[in-house]
Amino acid sequence: LTVAGGHGRSDATNQLNGPRDLFVDDDQTVVIADHENHRVMQWKNGDTTNGQVVAGGKGAGNGLNQLNGPTDVLIDKEMDSLIICDAENE
Repeated sequence: LTVAGGHGRSDATNQLNGPRDLFVDDDQTVVIADHENHRVMQWKNGDTTNGQVVAGGKGAGNGLNQLNGPTDVLIDKEMDSLIICDAENE
């Protein structure tokens, strides 16, 4: 069963490139640290066609809208926060 990616390596919303970690919340939303695309992608339960960029995706960097090699991700529902380990932005 493929719930995310599966369409080769690239940066389209139905693709991943070097995924490192995933988190599945209580609603069965899948969130993935897409390392080589410098972004975090989200797939809602029931929609496996295209994901949604929820952080980064604007190239590698340290700007407010950029990530640089995310490796881990989780959702803190109590704080309504997405927590990202952005490994190359030490």
